[in-house]
Amino acid sequence: MKRRTLDLLLTTLGAVLSVGLLATGSLLMWGYSFASSTVHNQLAAQKIYFPPRGSSALAPADIGPYLNQYAGEQMLNGAQAEAYADHFIAVHLKEIGGGLTYSQLSEKAMAQPKNTALAAQVDTVFRGDTLRSMLLDAYAFWTFGQIAWWSAWGAFAGALGMLALTVLGWRHYRRVDESVTL
Repeated sequence: MKRRTLDLLLTTLGAVLSVGLLATGSLLMWGYSFASSTVHNQLAAQKIYFPPRGSSALAPADIGPYLNQYAGEQMLNGAQAEAYADHFIAVHLKEIGGGLTYSQLSEKAMAQPKNTALAAQVDTVFRGDTLRSMLLDAYAFWTFGQIAWWSAWGAFAGALGMLALTVLGWRHYRRVDESVTL
């Protein structure tokens, strides 16, 4: 095989990979934009606000350290949704349920069908678990968007590297004598 033929093949492959990485990076950026804007818009529509700074709601040790950074802000991204779900709702649900999960409380309520206080407790914990689950889903979707953002920049860096190698390969291809073989 002639050296120029190999150089041409490798340079062409580099150009194709550069275009492919640019396309991949663009699609990943679109995924990031879609995930981030969807989570933002859905959370913004719910109008959930963190308790204001200095509020007694932020005083407990299992709440304050995680939510103080967002005090008084509206929940608009996945990181905020996770913090609220895991360090505000979950703490209150544990208090309401006495440390029991929804399924444990529900089992107790089915054994005591006339206990209206227990039925109300089950209903409250169910609603809280549902909201917590929805917020954690928003967090997961937002996290996928963050991964797509970093991956997009990795693809763009790879495309830039491949483009540089392609240009160098093209220069080498033009300088190699046609009679050189491998």
